[in-house]
Amino acid sequence: MSIHLYQVVVVGLSGVMLYLGIKEFVKREAGQTLLKLLVRIAVWGGMAVVAIYPDSTFYLSKVIGIEGNITAVMVTGFLFVFLLIFKLLSAIEKLEQNISELTRRESLKEAQDRIEKLKQEMIESRTSSRE
Repeated sequence: MSIHLYQVVVVGLSGVMLYLGIKEFVKREAGQTLLKLLVRIAVWGGMAVVAIYPDSTFYLSKVIGIEGNITAVMVTGFLFVFLLIFKLLSAIEKLEQNISELTRRESLKEAQDRIEKLKQEMIESRTSSRE
């Protein structure tokens, strides 16, 4: 078995990405969850396995039940892409909810501050009119 340049590059890149993902998860950096780590391991680990063992795509096609290893790889890739799109949409929805909540809080705070200011002005006008 000969080693090609793409295999070295893919395995090296996969190793770096896996290392960074595990490091971020262990340090509990913001937004790092077990699900993200598992997805990262599946994607980058899968790329490394396919780069090291190109014939593994034949086994994947047999497991999935699709004839032709390239078709099986493409179907699996599309499934991962749809999973990632769904995850991104969920994150965007959560961000929108957070923005709405922050906007409401800020509006309520401004309204309360305005009410307090008007109360102070009324108290000052009453005391100045008595003089």
